[in-house]
Amino acid sequence: MFKLLKTALIALAIISAANAATLLPQDKINEFQNLALFKKAQINIDRGFDAGDVYLLNITVRGKAHKIYLTKDKKYLVQGEMVDTNTGMPLTIPDMPVDLKPTLGKEALTFGTGKDEYVLFTDPECPYCKKFESYFHQIEDKVKMRVFFYPLPFHKNAKDISLYIMSKNDYKSQTKAMTETTKDTPDFKNRKYKDGELKKLQKHLDEQMAIATKLGVSGTPSVFNKDGKKVSWVELLQKYGVELK
Repeated sequence: MFKLLKTALIALAIISAANAATLLPQDKINEFQNLALFKKAQINIDRGFDAGDVYLLNITVRGKAHKIYLTKDKKYLVQGEMVDTNTGMPLTIPDMPVDLKPTLGKEALTFGTGKDEYVLFTDPECPYCKKFESYFHQIEDKVKMRVFFYPLPFHKNAKDISLYIMSKNDYKSQTKAMTETTKDTPDFKNRKYKDGELKKLQKHLDEQMAIATKLGVSGTPSVFNKDGKKVSWVELLQKYGVELK
């Protein structure tokens, strides 16, 4: 419980820090865009914020999204994490909304019967994903969540479990498999596929992973609302009155 409360507090602190930053006008963005390094490295600035002592920039380099910090004297770029020495909290650059069009019709399954739409990228062996999913029964009638699998390479059974879940043909079976399957689940250990089925499932999984990469997903669970804005899974649960334990 302490870990989850700590996660929630960190999320709230990050939101406060982001809200404290002021969106930069386009003429300021153009000024930065003309800096020698930005031109040489073909850095495109998508959006920027003035956080008081430093600028927060969302950038694109050769088609890939990144976040960097620019010192106020415009002499130094900082990549990585910056921490506020007064609060001890990371100075977080807000995420750019992503274009969800490539996800349409590519999901592995859709969870929930509610009206609020989300897109979820999950890993069957990610402990935070499993914690998130343990509350799904409390939000099932409130959300409509299109689920994509993004098995991380250091979870050795995640890919096979993803394929197993995807092989289920109806909502009840899919939901049960997603929320309950582990590497020790008997049905998973004794799984069998029809001729050609595994190849088809693998192709679908590859498509989901490619979409995740295109959207800049690097960890799980990653949740986006219908407008493409990234949403904290803790805040999502709290929005619907779920008490974290």
